[in-house]
Amino acid sequence: MDIRKAVFPVAGMGTRFLPATKATPKEMLPVVDKPLIQYAVEEAIEVGIKDLIFVTSYTKVPVINHFDKNFELEYRLQEAGKKELLDIVKNILPEGVNCFYVRQPEALGLGHAVLCAKDIVGNEPFTVLLADDMIYCEKTPCLNTMVDIATENQSSVVAVEQVPMERVSSYGVIDPVKISDRFYRLQGVVEKPPVEKAPSNLSIVGRYVLQPRIFELLETTPRGAGGEIQLTDAIAALLQEQAVHAYEFDGIRYDCGSKMGHMKANVEYALRHPELNGQFREYLKQLSF
Repeated sequence: MDIRKAVFPVAGMGTRFLPATKATPKEMLPVVDKPLIQYAVEEAIEVGIKDLIFVTSYTKVPVINHFDKNFELEYRLQEAGKKELLDIVKNILPEGVNCFYVRQPEALGLGHAVLCAKDIVGNEPFTVLLADDMIYCEKTPCLNTMVDIATENQSSVVAVEQVPMERVSSYGVIDPVKISDRFYRLQGVVEKPPVEKAPSNLSIVGRYVLQPRIFELLETTPRGAGGEIQLTDAIAALLQEQAVHAYEFDGIRYDCGSKMGHMKANVEYALRHPELNGQFREYLKQLSF
């Protein structure tokens, strides 16, 4: 299965970070020295994605600018002899990777955002990455394993993690049939179920590999939880026709759509950063409140 395209829904308002996101998209909030969206893009590129499709809104011009050329900045860095910084700026995207942008005309949910990418994706499997779900895996990246599973089984795949039962009502939750360690087949999925009706505590997080049939199903998916078109509801319809699998990734998810998750990501990524880890670790040891 040749997966060449990734969809990045970046049209959300980021209200949990106001006032920081009043003029700055939440996807541009930094974790150490890179914005959230760049981490997601790098994850997609690592798995071989060549076409990046950003579903935007009128407030997301900084996202577009971030992946565009900045000739003045490059010129000034070159004139100043700052080659290392120049290389960083010029190589945000490698050669051969293309960016496409499509507007989501109104905020109708994740399913609607994915549907907005239909004409660019076409009739081929694709990935969806939510930038505010940062996933750190020490060994094999989550998306790499998901693409391998999708290719081997010719199926759609969602990433899942275990959450406390009292929090399942905040997520899309799967009804799993275990195939092997960390690998499941879906026999059902429900968006934001009450605790007493949740089929498991395995919740979907922001990584998907989807078959193109999902677009036709999204076109007929009624509004669900929150009055929005839910991607989870379309996946529930898809698994009535085709196999859908789940991968419980071996790593850490940082919910960078929340203040606490974003702070945790900054601290832990700083501790892994080759320039900062020693100094920052010593700084943390000295703190006392």
